[in-house]
Amino acid sequence: MADRLTPVIGVKGVDMLFKRTLHVTSLTFPWLAIAEGHKNSDALLADLKARLASRETEDAVEASYTLLVTFTELLATLIGLSLTERLLRPVWVPCSSVSGQETKS
Repeated sequence: MADRLTPVIGVKGVDMLFKRTLHVTSLTFPWLAIAEGHKNSDALLADLKARLASRETEDAVEASYTLLVTFTELLATLIGLSLTERLLRPVWVPCSSVSGQETKS
């Protein structure tokens, strides 16, 4: 996703948007709250992955979905809904497509 957004809002823009998304989402999922000590996005993503992996599947899926929705909404306020939809369309794979692929495997 960062590869698609960096040309539009820059590396720092993507990082700040992601940090804001985590902050907003952690109000609903307090276990997602991450300390300010992360200097780079790789460490932040590694911490997020570890936190999601440590939760029950249902909790992790709900939090991940909320993160993506929140990120999308915040991005839309920044660059507009139309551009957001065009940039993130590949990220939003319909659940039926994913389920179909999983059952074929």
